[in-house]
Amino acid sequence: MKERYQFLAFDLGAESGRAVLGTLEKGRISLEVIHRFRTEGLMMLGTRQWDLARIYEEMCAGLAKCAREHGPDLDGIGVDTWGVDFGLVARDGSVLGNPVHYRDKRNEGMQDYAFQKAPRAEVYKATGIQFLPFNTVYQLLSLVKSGAPVLEVADTLLMMGDLFGYLLSGQRACEYTNASTTQLLNPFTRTWHEELIARLGVPRNLLLEPVPPGTILGPILPDIAAQTGISPKTPIIAPGTHDTASAVASVPVAPNATNWAYLSSGTWSLLGAELDAPCVSDEALAQDFTNEGGVGGKIRFLKNIIGLWLVQECRRTWERQGQTVDYAAMTAEAADSPSFQSHINVDDPRLLAPDNMPEMIQTLCRESGQPVPETRGAIVRCALESLALKYRKTLRGLDVALGRTTERLHVIGGGVQNRLLGQMTADACGIQVIAGPIEATALGNIGVQAMAAGAIESLTAMRQVIAASVELERFEPVTPEPWQRMQ
Repeated sequence: MKERYQFLAFDLGAESGRAVLGTLEKGRISLEVIHRFRTEGLMMLGTRQWDLARIYEEMCAGLAKCAREHGPDLDGIGVDTWGVDFGLVARDGSVLGNPVHYRDKRNEGMQDYAFQKAPRAEVYKATGIQFLPFNTVYQLLSLVKSGAPVLEVADTLLMMGDLFGYLLSGQRACEYTNASTTQLLNPFTRTWHEELIARLGVPRNLLLEPVPPGTILGPILPDIAAQTGISPKTPIIAPGTHDTASAVASVPVAPNATNWAYLSSGTWSLLGAELDAPCVSDEALAQDFTNEGGVGGKIRFLKNIIGLWLVQECRRTWERQGQTVDYAAMTAEAADSPSFQSHINVDDPRLLAPDNMPEMIQTLCRESGQPVPETRGAIVRCALESLALKYRKTLRGLDVALGRTTERLHVIGGGVQNRLLGQMTADACGIQVIAGPIEATALGNIGVQAMAAGAIESLTAMRQVIAASVELERFEPVTPEPWQRMQ
């Protein structure tokens, strides 16, 4: 075993992406952000889609910058992304167009279409996955129902993390954690649910058999190595390619910790517990919890919540209107605004892709007969308090489904930087909140690469390394009483 390892993690989110260099030395991981870039989708011919070529170009720029500043040698490169979306590859290896964005309107009505073929309860028992209108299965069914000609020439479906791994290595693979977000995987066997796939009429020939996180795909493609200066011997490693899988793997819990939950906070909030086996009980179905794949053979039993998308879209709208505003200023304005004035149902589907998020928040308050927030601070406060209330409701549902009482909540990811939301969450849930690491996904990505390289022995050991590498902040409930009165 070497004394020093270096891995590059590409952490691609729905709003931005980063190339992060991780150095593992003396039982600690240090991080350096090499390159930042935007990943936002675009509209073309009425379809919301991802700009695949631009993201790939930015990744190559990150590789070149890493080689210039730190030399050509890396012990691994891994890519994690959001879930559910995919690209299609032809027999000759060409990528068949831009992947469609999960917020595209092609998904409308597809759940009802699917349930005509297989009842909702049966789909849940088969897959254990939360019902979201943009799950991969519904995107595929939209192609099948419309008779999309792309299916006639497609040979392989690659989830987004797998797609970028393919572009870097030339090797097609289907990594387990992202495959589990399709709502087509059997959570017990961790292979495709053949009966459900046949019943729904999804093209089975497109699906590769899943491989575990930590699979080495192969060396970086020679032309990319020559273009960027990265050593052609550098292995491309599939981490937990679903960003939440990588993030949850980084939760710095002690080996003997019990009754803890996690909240991965970013564009989406994902709140849940780590299990050894799936939970597909009637109560889990009623609560609409999902059983997604995790690192180390774990199950991520969680619920997707809309998250800081609410605030991100408010900022984007205000910027389009010519206002200069950053997240710190928005949060400060929210902190100065009166509390408990109005709240929204964050599950309202109209919040998924509104043209104007501030106006939509105001509309929801008006429709429910509550005071309408008028200022930026009041609108952001409404969004943050609504999220905290949703966290409390979800945590209570989690405990009912698992028959336990959560004792502490680990908040990880970029949302950790919003300390106002951290305190709101502690107060609303009435338990200790442990915040950090901020760079959870990158750390988990790098940690899995280190496991693949033999530098870290296990998930437990990885979490101990991460705990020694980061500073954590704790929020204790200060004013839980007013929150308990909120419904």
